[in-house]
Amino acid sequence: MTCHFRCLRWLTVSLMFCVAFSGAGFGADSRDRTQVGSNINIGPGEEVSDATCFGCSVRVRGHVSSDVTAFGGSVIIEEDGRVDGDVTTFGGGVRLGKEANVGGDVTVFGGRIQRDPAATVGGDVTNMGGPGWMVLIVLTPFVFLGLFAALIVWIVRRLLRTAAPVAA
Repeated sequence: MTCHFRCLRWLTVSLMFCVAFSGAGFGADSRDRTQVGSNINIGPGEEVSDATCFGCSVRVRGHVSSDVTAFGGSVIIEEDGRVDGDVTTFGGGVRLGKEANVGGDVTVFGGRIQRDPAATVGGDVTNMGGPGWMVLIVLTPFVFLGLFAALIVWIVRRLLRTAAPVAA
């Protein structure tokens, strides 16, 4: 069992390393903003290329020249805020204020869209709201992992089964 825990420990450390340095900007555009657990605020007159947030929210009062994505948080585009690309949230909502402008699509999984009538969206607006979608999205990988583990246990038990003596 120690080998199992050792492998699990290395996997956890590797995952934490990847998350910690995902926003470090190795060869990325220096105008990108990536945060884990800390909100992103783009002020008036400020321009950002991409904004990606894990476990936090994004507030846009300036200009995002590409996409805004939030995992486990909301996206708020206030008046005169502009996003040239797509806006996507998983487990959060989108609020488009007065005179907000999104050039691409707005997609929300497990949240709500609040849209001022004066806000413009250049692409499609898709809302898969409600907690049912989040349960489906989160639990589906665990179901497949559980089925895979059950298959492995079944195979191991079948291989270790002792052969019964044949009566003559």
